[in-house]
Amino acid sequence: MADQQTKTERVQVRIDPVAKHMLERAAALANTTVSAFVVNNALEAADRLISKRERFAISQRDWDRFLDALVNPPKPNASLRRAFTAHKRLVTKTVGE
Repeated sequence: MADQQTKTERVQVRIDPVAKHMLERAAALANTTVSAFVVNNALEAADRLISKRERFAISQRDWDRFLDALVNPPKPNASLRRAFTAHKRLVTKTVGE
């Protein structure tokens, strides 16, 4: 992953001696350096968090309903028309200021 790119950026952290010792032990057990251990685990955690926050799964039934709404959108109801009107006022006011 990151090993294939030129490493030009630096991240510095301060930790207590107990945490450093724990990372050193874990890195040794993983047969890697502390830096590589920390970076690899931080990237895995970052990927999990990004995936959790930016992606979602829906059932086949819900996917079919979603696609149907795209192909056959319902007519705007009163609430949606009011929202469009409010948005238009807000955007026009912001742009014209």
